[in-house]
Amino acid sequence: MPETATPSEPQTPLEAMGGATGLVYTMLPIVAFVLANASWGLTVAICTAVGVGIAISVLRLVRKEPLQPALSGLFGVAVASFVAWKTGSAKGFFLIGIWGNLALAGLFLLSIALRRPLAGVVWGALNGTGMAWVKDKPSRLYYDIATLTLVLVFAARFVVQQWLYAADSTGWLAAAKIAMGYPLLALAFLVVLWAARRSGKRLRAQNA
Repeated sequence: MPETATPSEPQTPLEAMGGATGLVYTMLPIVAFVLANASWGLTVAICTAVGVGIAISVLRLVRKEPLQPALSGLFGVAVASFVAWKTGSAKGFFLIGIWGNLALAGLFLLSIALRRPLAGVVWGALNGTGMAWVKDKPSRLYYDIATLTLVLVFAARFVVQQWLYAADSTGWLAAAKIAMGYPLLALAFLVVLWAARRSGKRLRAQNA
């Protein structure tokens, strides 16, 4: 009997960013923006953040590291800088991210109501396991829990960062964005991993 191919394990959020180095790269434009704004004002802060993002992309290219995380980060910095420039306020740099978290929380919550929890949908797409879990009620419950965890992460980000935005606390806003970014997402990923393993065990037992 021919052996079936074992699907490769999907990347963790940290691996997708390029490891610990990628995490540092993600933080640098934010830190550079806040420091430059405090010292020289908004225009210099915008130029500094974009410049750091470009420098990181060039560095990764020279070191032959994965470019996708760097390019995604550069795009995010460019959009955030544009919003800050349009609003004329340093805190505008964080506006897209704040409301993006609210949108994600709503989307993931809606997927639970539609009985297609996005944690399971995304896991199945990345891992090549498909949607067989949808027909298994306990498996769907596992992914409901994982998806709800992500909803809580996105909602917590929105509540805290929107409060800091309203308080004009740009420095603390940057700190919250970093602290509540990938560290919280990594914790949520552990719940997704738990759900996937529990569901996979059930489905393998049923197939056997």
